[in-house]
Amino acid sequence: MSAVIGAFAALVAVAVLGYVVGLFGVLRSQDELVLSRLAFFVATPALLFTTVARADLRSIFSAVLVTNLVSLFVVQATFLLVAGFLWRRTRSQATIGVLASSYVNAGNLGVPVAAYVLGNGALVAPIVLFQVLVMAPIAFAVLDGDRLGSGRRVDLKTVLTRPFRNPLTVASLLGLLVSLLGVRLPDPLMRPIDLLAAAAVPVALIAYGLSLSAGTKASITLRRDVILAVSLKTFAQPLIAYTIARWLLDLHGPALLAPTLLAALPTAQNVYVYAVHYRASRTLARSAVLLSTLLSIPVMILIAGLLT
Repeated sequence: MSAVIGAFAALVAVAVLGYVVGLFGVLRSQDELVLSRLAFFVATPALLFTTVARADLRSIFSAVLVTNLVSLFVVQATFLLVAGFLWRRTRSQATIGVLASSYVNAGNLGVPVAAYVLGNGALVAPIVLFQVLVMAPIAFAVLDGDRLGSGRRVDLKTVLTRPFRNPLTVASLLGLLVSLLGVRLPDPLMRPIDLLAAAAVPVALIAYGLSLSAGTKASITLRRDVILAVSLKTFAQPLIAYTIARWLLDLHGPALLAPTLLAALPTAQNVYVYAVHYRASRTLARSAVLLSTLLSIPVMILIAGLLT
């Protein structure tokens, strides 16, 4: 338990550093975008590639993926039932709400948590792949086809090719290919990739802390859609994942901690980007990202303390 809490303390310390440098103006709010892009397009893909390429595939496609999928479908169905059928939200509003309640921050925060706390960054790879290859294209198809969204027709080619323009997806798939083929890449090739991979965790955490320093009360609302999405994401999803892992799969120890902890990750910032792009439920997306991010660290620390 002390090792896990110590790992979380290190993560929190770096995130707090990002918050402090943002608070004192050492880094500006616009620098968060630069750091996030550096982590997203360069460092995190390198980390995912190296960890997946060297990982045992059985450890990647394991209980983490099963529990994530089950918990994800349950919270999505719950949000759709409440917001879509009871509150009569539009398709675009319901779609953004579904993403806000289930689309986890697997890149900027999930990789550091998996790599540093769980000791295996590859555990987050199947979550990244599912979200980018399945969830996002389906959401884009709905939003593209909704007159209240972008008002454009669905372009099947765009929907099918969009995931492969995501560097995290490409890096994970390349890592899977290397692992499946059993290829050992030469050290001169891997050393620069490993060097870039080492920057993923600190850069992502500083960007994460910096984003919190820019948050204001004006950035959020506590409307019922937001409360529902944040409650499902922050509390219901990890609880469902724990229930599946513990009582249906009979997992214990680290095998139980991993799926529960990763299910507690906050809403991904991508959801707000999608909401802005499609002009749908921007306040909901922004509020869900900020509130779930603020709540996720204490929730994950509590989970780690209880399950180790």
